[in-house]
Amino acid sequence: MLASNCFLCSHQDRKFVGNEFKGSLTTAPLEHNSEMSLSDSSFEPGGKKNFLQLTDKDGEQPQIASDESGTADSSGLDDSSQERFIGPLQRDGSAGGSGDYSSPSYSYSSILSKSETGYVGLVNQAMTCYLNSLLQTLFMTPEFRNALYNWEFEESEEDPVTSIPYQLQRLFVLLQTSKKRAIETTDVTRSFGWDSSEAWQQHDVQELCRVMFDALEQKWKQTEQADLINQLYQGKLKDYVRCLECGYESWRIDTYLDIPLVIRPFGASQAYGSVEEALQAFIQPETLDGPNQYFCERCKKKCDARKGLRFLHFPYLLTLQLKRFDFDYTTMHRIKLNDRMTFPEELDMSPFIDVEDEKSPQTESCTDSGAENEGSCHSDQMSNDFSTDDCVDEGICLDSTSSTERALKPKSLLTFELFSVMVHSGSAAGGHYYAYIKSFSDGQWYSFNDQHVSKITQDDIRKTYGGSSGSRGYYSSAFASSTNAYMLIYRLKDPSRNSRFLSVEDFPEHIKSLVQKEKESEEQEKRQREIERNTCKIKLFCVHPVKMMMESKLEVHKDKILREATEMAYKLMELEGVVPLDCCRLVKYDEFHEYLERSYEGEEDTPMGLLLGGVKSSYMFDLLLETRRPDQVFQPYKPGEVMVKVHVVDLKTETITLPISVRAYLNQSITEFKQLIAQATGLSAETMRVVLERCYNDLRLLYVPNKTLKAEGFFRSNKVFVESSELTDHQVPFTDSLLWKLLDRHGNTIRLFVLLPEQSPGTLASRTLCQKAGEDSDGPFEGSKGNRKSVEAILEESTEKLKNLSLQQQQQQGSSASDSQKSSDTSDFEHIESPTQEADSNSSLCVAADSRELENRISGSSDTENQFVCEERSDSEVNNDRSTSSVDSDILSSSHSSDTLCNADSGPIQLANGLDSHSITSSRRSKAHEGKKETWDTAEEDSGTDSEYDDNGKSKAEAQYLYFRAEPYSQDDASWDTHKCLVLHVDKRITLAAFKQNLEPYVGVPSSQFKVFRVYANNQEFESVRLNETLSSFSDDNKITIRLGRALKKGEYRVKVFQLLVNEPEPCKFLVDTVFAKGMTVRQSKEELLPQLKEQCKLDLSIDRVRLRKKTWKNPGTVFLDYHVYEEDISISSNWEVFLEVLDDSEKMKSMSQLAILTRKWNPATMNLGPFQEAILESSSVEELKEKLSEMSGIPLENLEFAKGRGTFPCDISVLEIHQDLDWNPKVSTLNVWPLYICDDGAVVFYRDSRDEPLELSEDERNELMKKESSRLLKTGHRVSYSPRKEKALKIYLDGGPVRDPGQD
Repeated sequence: MLASNCFLCSHQDRKFVGNEFKGSLTTAPLEHNSEMSLSDSSFEPGGKKNFLQLTDKDGEQPQIASDESGTADSSGLDDSSQERFIGPLQRDGSAGGSGDYSSPSYSYSSILSKSETGYVGLVNQAMTCYLNSLLQTLFMTPEFRNALYNWEFEESEEDPVTSIPYQLQRLFVLLQTSKKRAIETTDVTRSFGWDSSEAWQQHDVQELCRVMFDALEQKWKQTEQADLINQLYQGKLKDYVRCLECGYESWRIDTYLDIPLVIRPFGASQAYGSVEEALQAFIQPETLDGPNQYFCERCKKKCDARKGLRFLHFPYLLTLQLKRFDFDYTTMHRIKLNDRMTFPEELDMSPFIDVEDEKSPQTESCTDSGAENEGSCHSDQMSNDFSTDDCVDEGICLDSTSSTERALKPKSLLTFELFSVMVHSGSAAGGHYYAYIKSFSDGQWYSFNDQHVSKITQDDIRKTYGGSSGSRGYYSSAFASSTNAYMLIYRLKDPSRNSRFLSVEDFPEHIKSLVQKEKESEEQEKRQREIERNTCKIKLFCVHPVKMMMESKLEVHKDKILREATEMAYKLMELEGVVPLDCCRLVKYDEFHEYLERSYEGEEDTPMGLLLGGVKSSYMFDLLLETRRPDQVFQPYKPGEVMVKVHVVDLKTETITLPISVRAYLNQSITEFKQLIAQATGLSAETMRVVLERCYNDLRLLYVPNKTLKAEGFFRSNKVFVESSELTDHQVPFTDSLLWKLLDRHGNTIRLFVLLPEQSPGTLASRTLCQKAGEDSDGPFEGSKGNRKSVEAILEESTEKLKNLSLQQQQQQGSSASDSQKSSDTSDFEHIESPTQEADSNSSLCVAADSRELENRISGSSDTENQFVCEERSDSEVNNDRSTSSVDSDILSSSHSSDTLCNADSGPIQLANGLDSHSITSSRRSKAHEGKKETWDTAEEDSGTDSEYDDNGKSKAEAQYLYFRAEPYSQDDASWDTHKCLVLHVDKRITLAAFKQNLEPYVGVPSSQFKVFRVYANNQEFESVRLNETLSSFSDDNKITIRLGRALKKGEYRVKVFQLLVNEPEPCKFLVDTVFAKGMTVRQSKEELLPQLKEQCKLDLSIDRVRLRKKTWKNPGTVFLDYHVYEEDISISSNWEVFLEVLDDSEKMKSMSQLAILTRKWNPATMNLGPFQEAILESSSVEELKEKLSEMSGIPLENLEFAKGRGTFPCDISVLEIHQDLDWNPKVSTLNVWPLYICDDGAVVFYRDSRDEPLELSEDERNELMKKESSRLLKTGHRVSYSPRKEKALKIYLDGGPVRDPGQD
């Protein structure tokens, strides 16, 4: 007896291997056809366990076989209660199953292995289910598959990529020999010339069949397979018309590849119940009588006749298309007919064949038209009054053909067996195709549903009849099943012709070579997949000594040890020649919290799979490649520690150092924590103050000695500021202390990149240069006063020149100077001499404004000198500053928030730490800032009319937060000229007015003479004009452009002026930026605008020949009259846009009650449109409009028709559509009602003469005009609405791809 947990499965091409396990393992093969009993086959009796190993003959992994016969298991147990697993031995020789196959229901291997049916599925690329169904049907057709295998590809004659037969051959070989569950069809579709977009187009499977057969015939010309499609799929039928008076018949012979069968006749409420009924209706003739009489050549008159089709020859493979897709003329939509139609498993076609001679003495022979209509057969000629009484019609046989003559063709020779049902599930709008196919090898039916292949029964096939389960009758498609048969393929039952599939042994030599090639490719893919399954992929970071923070992905095999992985990371991060390999190590790192979790001391020989917790799709942590100097030692990181970044604050110099990393435990007290910091920094623990920054700008003084770090809110990664001095600052409340003020300023300081205008006086060096402070300086703000004054004097002198020149320019151009363009800006300032000042080559180029002196200067202090101070900084510190590309807004290093730098390595213990550099701190933050910059359109849009000066002319730029420090821009950015760029470190709470006044020395003109533009991620610029608002909407590394030009005053608005050119291809042309003021009249604005247009645009215009009008996108709107006042009669806003229109005559619009309409004549006789003409109406009367149009055009009033234009100006429309698509001559009396709604100036009205008839165009002329109109409308950006077909036609390109029209791009 076999143990109950043993499961046996027999298969013809497999063999059993019995083995006995008694300390050692022996195997003995069992022949499947052997008649020996189990005891004779070395099986152990007495309830002992016997082990079986089941293998294929080729040694590959076996699959679990299902109960193919469909009978119940002999054990009487269901699948859930049985152990159905049979697996191979482990590779190391121990007993048991492989881990890859441990789960018979779901495992990695089961996904990739072949279906239990033995057949391979096809992967759906996106919407290629229709293609998969047809390919599987062709593959399961022995005659087609064998013929395809016998064709040999000649690589020297054709590219294999574009060869359709070769790619089909490869696909069929893979379907027959592959061990995968499903294979791709991308190579086949690529040979069709399809791109990836075709995968998203669903087509009709019958249409694909036609197109593919045609493509194969083209490819197979002059080969043995040239006539294969015709031999297998082509039939013949006779299309005839017979005179009912004399019996004369006219006919022609057509060929077909499939027979389309109507589901429900047109206008009928009842569908055909079976395929046989539909076939009978297909050949049922119709009577031509009444006005449809047929002109008989013999009778020489119109006579009643019978018109119909007769089948002369059926193909070997008969294809029936059930026409389930129709058009509903009530709803004007495509519909799907889900009515029930049965089809037999064996179809007798003998009742539908015509046995008479193809030509008789009484008929007139027509030329065979099969060459013209090959592959198509239309069923338009079909009887709509089908009845059983008309089954035998005299029109079928001219002579009295006896039944014995009919019997000359045996019925058995016209019996077809069904072997493929292509099923469509869904509606006319879309759905899913799959195929039910019978195997000719075993007679079993299978479902081929993309990558899934399974067995089915006759019940499943019957479910595809459609409709409901009741008897035949009327079926409502809305409530019937949407899953039904769409295409049926039958094969003629003829033993002399019926083929069997070629076995692998009988393959031609070229197919055997292809099988071997594909097998090697599949094995290589399998090995690569195995490698991928055992590869750990984890994010890797490194603080590169030169390139700063680097990020990559480390891909390492799970069996590689840590030492080998470190070497791989070392090469990946390009550290060769920069840092020795023994000065690098991998540590566990949390990028989000910037936390070093642990190091791996003593685990250099541990496999990475164990260290990382196995191979996973994603990890909850990262790796950091840490580096050290040769004289340093690595600090061990233990699990459970927290990382603290310690910034030392110097109250005397008001500086904050770069962070030092210290590791602590959450259960440590504040006292113990201070001692730990004292060891790392050398500060005194007794006088130390520790401030924890829990979140942005949330500062907390840690003053309770015995409180633990956990109780204070410490987490994985923390940031603290420490200060230890003898000053009395610790005696005042923390929020009033100097320490708090420094930290508050530190947390609110941002770095901005400012691009100065080209016309600024002097170079950046002369504007920002300061001498290096002497080593014996008494304080941080002391330096060379002579140098400071000389720089200030230069700036003051150049600023004075710019002021005088600006005033002269204002006197010449008028009081309201507009925003100058760069060309004019250059002319304004190019004659100013730019003084320079030499500096020591070792000095650092930096400028820091003393905040106290700035405050005194801005508040009106008598000391008007601009004080510039210097910093004592080493060259290495400057380089360290400049190498930092992104800085955290809330974790700022001293490179942008303090005046000096302290050495982070000044602690007494030399420990290497991968996070000492602030670049790793700014890594994640800078990404967040990048994200902010990307969403520029959601930022607050700068608008408004705040003035920099109040009504008394006094400055309103007083601010509480005045920290402002500038330094030269040293980054390598091709888009920014470093010679005219500043890096500013500024408190973001400063107002825009104070910010501009601080920029005055660097721009060289007063703040009222330049404008600030904020640059967003897509390089769009928006002017910032709200002077009382702060820079709080700005963030680190934002870019600002400074442009010369008068800034807005209170009540002023910047306006963009566009010229309206109604009869030009581009009717909207930008002219200038100008300034309009509240209370100004339209005429006054025109007086100030015209000189500007003359100078900048070379337009010499008369004030009485121009008008301003509202602009809404590209649409011209309300005409502004000269006496209108801005903000009273005309609403105005920041960045406003207006149209300027040049008139041919003086202005005719005198009152707001008038209406200005743009009219255009349509000439149907010449198929063209006339130019725009303006019509001024005194009222909204349609009658007045028609009278005005009649007066302008000379068309009589009774013959004049008009229609309103659609869309945006100029309301372009194709000349092929305008005559019938517009709503001509609406039945209304006023313009301001539906469907016109003309209530404002600028509406477009087309008009025509009703007596003109459209020009008659030939098909070629229409197509040529259509191309021209398409090109014209695409250039103007208007929609082309006369696309001949929305659905993309299915095409197979024999040359490898479509030829695109360059004009379509």
